[in-house]
Amino acid sequence: MNQGLLQWRSHCLLSSSIPLSSIPRTRLIISANNTQQQQQEQELSARERRQLRNERRASNSTNWREQVEERLIKKPKKRFATWTEELNLDTLAKLGPQWWVVRVGRIRTVDTAELLARLLARNFPEIDFQVYTAAVNVKRKLKNGTCSIKPKPLFPGCVFLRCVLNREIHDFIRECEGVGGFVGSKVGNTKKQINKPRPVSDVDMEAIFKQAKEEQEKTDRAFEEEQKGEDLNSRMLSVDTHLDPDDDTQSVTESKSRRISKKASDSVRNGSSTAKKYKLLVPGSTVRVVSGTFTEFVGSLKKVNRKTGKATVGFTLFGKESLVDLDVNDVVAETN
Repeated sequence: MNQGLLQWRSHCLLSSSIPLSSIPRTRLIISANNTQQQQQEQELSARERRQLRNERRASNSTNWREQVEERLIKKPKKRFATWTEELNLDTLAKLGPQWWVVRVGRIRTVDTAELLARLLARNFPEIDFQVYTAAVNVKRKLKNGTCSIKPKPLFPGCVFLRCVLNREIHDFIRECEGVGGFVGSKVGNTKKQINKPRPVSDVDMEAIFKQAKEEQEKTDRAFEEEQKGEDLNSRMLSVDTHLDPDDDTQSVTESKSRRISKKASDSVRNGSSTAKKYKLLVPGSTVRVVSGTFTEFVGSLKKVNRKTGKATVGFTLFGKESLVDLDVNDVVAETN
């Protein structure tokens, strides 16, 4: 019994067949590196050791605040819990009274804005709203002396509306005549998307008001300068006429008399020449064509119409007689 048991001795491990070279030496290497670093640090001064320590801390440390801020910038915080809540237009009422941009026709911008204001006042008398169209009143002087004022929009196709917007008002405005909808951005997902209106900031609206005011001042200034120039021209003309009115009246009367005499002489000459032609142009006589496509053709005169000034002449072409209507001035009677 006792012979079968083995006694434990310290020299049993050494007498084992495992070689010493296979035993891992990681702890020995680490301890050697540490001792080398300690020796190097002891050789350095206190200031240099402090700098090394700070560099190690800076390389190993990570600023968690910067990492959190970067994540928040990359992934913005959601305003709505679900996408169906984002599609709900009644949430726009929480913003309070805001300026919204309504898209209308470019040609009838001002007329559509007036129609929209009337419809809102009739159907929603309890809400406070304001309709604004950035336009310039262009003045123009007519021939009868009156001035016509026509509005010229600065932003054609855009009407600005200030109110507390919700689904009911949004749908009513979209169904109005001449309205194309609101200026906004698409929201939703692949299942459903809508164009959600976007409010205009007060800073942008102040810039629009300022621009409209400056443009109106420019147009008024240009109209006043144009009126001053027209007044100066009219005064210069009146001064020229008052300097020598007798000469002007004489020249006018002389020019009129010359025109009348010239017209009378021309009419007499033409009348006498046409009368002589009609006397010579007798149906059945031989005539010759002076100008036109049938120049130098000779034929017999069939008929003369004094009202229209046309003469019907018969020509023998290819053995057959064909009738052609010509002008009286293009035909001359042949004399033997």
